[in-house]
Amino acid sequence: MQKGGVAMWPLLFLSVLSLSTIIERFWFWGRFLLKQGQILNRIMDTAARNWDLVAKVAREHRDHPLGNYLYAPLRLADPDPEVFHLALESAADDELALMRKGDKILEAIIALSPLLGLLGTVLGLIGSLSSIQISDLGTESTAGVTLGISEALISTAAGLIVAIVSLAFYRIFQSLWFNQVRVFRKTGSELEVIYRQRWLESEDHRYPINTDLEPSETADL
Repeated sequence: MQKGGVAMWPLLFLSVLSLSTIIERFWFWGRFLLKQGQILNRIMDTAARNWDLVAKVAREHRDHPLGNYLYAPLRLADPDPEVFHLALESAADDELALMRKGDKILEAIIALSPLLGLLGTVLGLIGSLSSIQISDLGTESTAGVTLGISEALISTAAGLIVAIVSLAFYRIFQSLWFNQVRVFRKTGSELEVIYRQRWLESEDHRYPINTDLEPSETADL
């Protein structure tokens, strides 16, 4: 820390912030993926077998982003298919946005760390070279300049390390998020298809076609 200069202290803060964000995101994704398959299969199987119970099953899993997403349209009282679709889209936007928590922090760390490291190097070089005089070139008095330059590069190396590690985990979290976008779209589409089929069946029972009428009477209807 002393050899790296003043830029090492903000780099230390960014490294701690990056590490805490990475740990929190790993904890979130670990719990999310561990329960996702079970919740998804239970809700979709219930929707296919007994639609009247699917809202209750989804409500039991509201603490999970996927369960909360599927419960959003199911809590509505016999909605129109278009309203059902809009409720799914709105819930998906909310849940997917919450799943990107911490991304902005990592983005800022990735951008700032190399710049802070470079700043520390520049400040170190200024301090090392400011004491050199033209008359001292080639003499033993400039031997300490090489050591000062090597110490000044420590902050650049530290900034690059923080940025590279943060970028690696940022890309991992991004890939997990993009995979969940596909899962949400597929699951929402399947649930919407089941609901639309049920809606059409209920409409047929609500307004049955009377086949006993004469053709002219059917035309009047």
